[in-house]
Amino acid sequence: MGVTHPEERAMPAIKYRVMLTDDEVEMLEALLRKGKSAARKQTRARILLKAAAGSKDAQIMEALAVSATMIYNTRQKCVEEGVEAALQDRPRPGKAPKLSDKQCAQIIAIACTPAPAGHDHWTLRLLADKVVQLGYAESFSHETVTALKKTP
Repeated sequence: MGVTHPEERAMPAIKYRVMLTDDEVEMLEALLRKGKSAARKQTRARILLKAAAGSKDAQIMEALAVSATMIYNTRQKCVEEGVEAALQDRPRPGKAPKLSDKQCAQIIAIACTPAPAGHDHWTLRLLADKVVQLGYAESFSHETVTALKKTP
């Protein structure tokens, strides 16, 4: 029987081997050179490059200060779905918006009109009340009105 080193026991065998084409390596290196993408995307690109170069997960964890789970998930997604998929976040489920794009546009247009009598300007609470008054939603928070300006 051979002797196993402690670090060999700590990390499981690599289940997903990342093999990149020359074009994929060039694409990942270009992504890192530009530096205009999200930090998570760049980290995933670095993981894929190191994994394809034969680095062990423990080495990647130390070099990039990432978790074993992130490395595993990035490897798995790359092998199963491709490099592009591995770089992207999966869509996150969320609550459906209360207002449609058309309704949002109408509320923003209302905010550009003169304020109701007795008010100098439209407040977030007045706009929230207007959403309910128009029947767009049963209830609407003034905090949600703030999010309307952030929608593309």
